[in-house]
Amino acid sequence: MFTPRSRCRRPAAVLGVLVLLLIAPVHAQERHLPPDTTISSTHEVTIRGQRVPYRATVGTMPVWNDDGQPIAALFYTHYERTDVADRSQRPLLISFNGGPGSASVWMHLGYTGPKQLLIDPEGFPIQPYGIRDNPHSVLDVADIVYVDPVNTGFSRILGEADRAQFFGVNEDVAYLADWIDAWVSRHGYWTSPKFLIGESYGTTRVSGLAGALQDRHWMYLNGVILVSPTGLGLEPPTLRARSEVLKLPYYTAAAWYHGKLPPDLQAMDLDDLLPVAERFTIEEYLPALAYGGFLEEDRKQRIAEEVARLSGLSADFVLDYNLAVPVSAFWKELLRDEGYTIGRLDSRYRGIDRTDGGERYDYPPELTSWNHAFTPAINHYLREELGFKTDLQYNIFGPVHPWNNDGDQTGENLRQAMAQNPFLHVLFQVGYFDGATDYFSAKFTMWNLDPSGKLRDRLAFEGYRSGHMMYLREEDLATSNEHLRQFIRRAVEAARQPAKY
Repeated sequence: MFTPRSRCRRPAAVLGVLVLLLIAPVHAQERHLPPDTTISSTHEVTIRGQRVPYRATVGTMPVWNDDGQPIAALFYTHYERTDVADRSQRPLLISFNGGPGSASVWMHLGYTGPKQLLIDPEGFPIQPYGIRDNPHSVLDVADIVYVDPVNTGFSRILGEADRAQFFGVNEDVAYLADWIDAWVSRHGYWTSPKFLIGESYGTTRVSGLAGALQDRHWMYLNGVILVSPTGLGLEPPTLRARSEVLKLPYYTAAAWYHGKLPPDLQAMDLDDLLPVAERFTIEEYLPALAYGGFLEEDRKQRIAEEVARLSGLSADFVLDYNLAVPVSAFWKELLRDEGYTIGRLDSRYRGIDRTDGGERYDYPPELTSWNHAFTPAINHYLREELGFKTDLQYNIFGPVHPWNNDGDQTGENLRQAMAQNPFLHVLFQVGYFDGATDYFSAKFTMWNLDPSGKLRDRLAFEGYRSGHMMYLREEDLATSNEHLRQFIRRAVEAARQPAKY
């Protein structure tokens, strides 16, 4: 059920409804989402000392099938700066989160939007729950729309539409590209510089969308921002390299944060320490593991001791795993002697398991912490402050499985879009303490996105002393938004030159 926020009260009408309810048979009302609706309100926020007036619109717009029938309704939140004289050149940032199955709440209330989650300076939940103005939002330089894919947030399948057409790498890209085309047309952004930003699985999504929007909809982008990126379908030399070996620099970062490295390494600044771990990983660790079971014993011992030094683990523990320690074992082992586990998405967070034994933690401490703060905040904000009244549950994580991962060519989709579009720039933003989509694997993905090296001047990389959601740390919220602001301005300025090589 959906009811727009009332502007006035009508006591007589309410009384009549109550009488009808008393005398008529009571039928349960279905909870459903209107396929096409908007509610707008006006606000202002101070960003970097400047007053920014804006219009906030919450609404839904259909996904249509080939016959023009609505098969799903996507919920979105749109912010427009209202004191812009020439809207024809106003940049647009289209924002997705990941999962797959995650709503857009995370970057909406955590990162780029005009409202910011109430948390402590390091990102931990506090009460009372709620939001405050975000003085670092990029709304000063770009309008923003946050999109919830099917079955996330308030977005839902309509009727008996086939689930399989939504839930897969290529299926997700196809229907969202169609939807973005229609949304941009409806809201008049065709002449605007356009940017996609995605976090985690959202980086897979926006990389594929960059290609699909360009190839199938003739919509050419100015930029793609990859926050805590996945592998984008780009396979490293070996499976072990991706799953374990490339994570060693992340192990170094997490061990450094918790004070578990040898004194000489612990005394180094993180910016000086991480290149040491990176060089060892590429120049010695990867080549050694390429020998598998034929690696000489003395070399194996030497590699184990250096991995141990750089990870805060023991050499025996490293050898128990034939030099490649699974990340789940690392989360359990690093602080085992202190009785804690560490977080997957942000290893600054500590958890408590029922027993200290075992190879996996009982729960991800960072995610429970984030759900603790984000869920009440987004529900209150959308329903009470922006006026979207509905009985639907807001799916922080929605039912989108089974998910079809076949045919993931999203990295190649992005590379080809960049090759064909000289205006298209790409920014990687990563947290050093992210153990799920670790920063060095992201750097490896960037290195291998374009093997020719001809696109490297349009690829940028920024790292932060935080985790998967690096913006939850107050210092990194300011820095990462400023990097994003500069990226948008540079990409727009570069587009003033002819698009040619």
